[in-house]
Amino acid sequence: MSVTYLEAIREAQAHLLREDDRVFIYGQDVAGKFGGAFKATKGLAAEFPGRVLNTPISEDAMVGTAIGAALEGMRPIVEMQFADFSSVALNQILNNAGTQYYRTDIPCPITVRLPSGGTKGSGPFHSQSMEAIYAHYPGLIVMTPATVEDAYSMLIEAVAIDDPVVFCEHKYLYYHLKADALPSEALPAGKARIVRPGRDLSIVTYSVMVHEALAVAEQLRAEGYEIEVVDLRTVKPLDTDTVLASVARTGRLLCVGESFPWGGATAEVIARVATEGFHLLDAAPARLNAKDTPIPYHPNLWAEHRPNAKSIGQKARQLLRE
Repeated sequence: MSVTYLEAIREAQAHLLREDDRVFIYGQDVAGKFGGAFKATKGLAAEFPGRVLNTPISEDAMVGTAIGAALEGMRPIVEMQFADFSSVALNQILNNAGTQYYRTDIPCPITVRLPSGGTKGSGPFHSQSMEAIYAHYPGLIVMTPATVEDAYSMLIEAVAIDDPVVFCEHKYLYYHLKADALPSEALPAGKARIVRPGRDLSIVTYSVMVHEALAVAEQLRAEGYEIEVVDLRTVKPLDTDTVLASVARTGRLLCVGESFPWGGATAEVIARVATEGFHLLDAAPARLNAKDTPIPYHPNLWAEHRPNAKSIGQKARQLLRE
């Protein structure tokens, strides 16, 4: 029996609620029959009465309440309906949760789940990838799981961490990605994974773009190239050692992300490689992000707005010729 990416998130939350009385889920329409905007909490309120709680439509208040509960010893999981709406709670997440331990010596173990990234027809207010904003600020851990296994194991790890965690789960993967079973062991968060080994080019990426990169690697294999695909898994902290080791093997680097191009995880990876591993490069590193415009509604425009196997393949071939 297969498990979807979304089911893995639901099962991780069920496991956490079952194993730790301090855990509760807090968000808009997460309780009752509705089970959240994407059904990530469906059935959990009935199984765990009083621990899956609906909130007012106020992201600021949601996170503020969760911070207060965390300071009193609880382990809240906050569900945002869409990552985009978390911007309403930036002050709470960045300035309160992110600095709490630094200011008070008191841990703030909250996990904020962000349904991230684009899907057809979602438009500019329901499609954003906001990991770069959260990674910019000290005190936060930013996870970007790309697989069913990581969606499950990293969410469990997130709730166990004493620091605030922003958990960027990709909406497109909810139903498009399946695994045979949930994992019994896992690579720890903060450690990148070599998804596919290679010798000619390193594609460093995360979240949904891992799967686009793998499609490109398969295409280029038919052309005689072996592409190494590195899944960062977390963008804060960033596993620079694994990236540098990959570039040492291939001599070429392409960083890919769905987020907007200005700044971000791809820029940080290239900056670190250029600073710490310039001698490893046989060609200038390149990156590919979404276009620097609001995210379009029309499915055809959206498909061209974000990186895809076609555009990644074009960029990879250009690098391989240099």
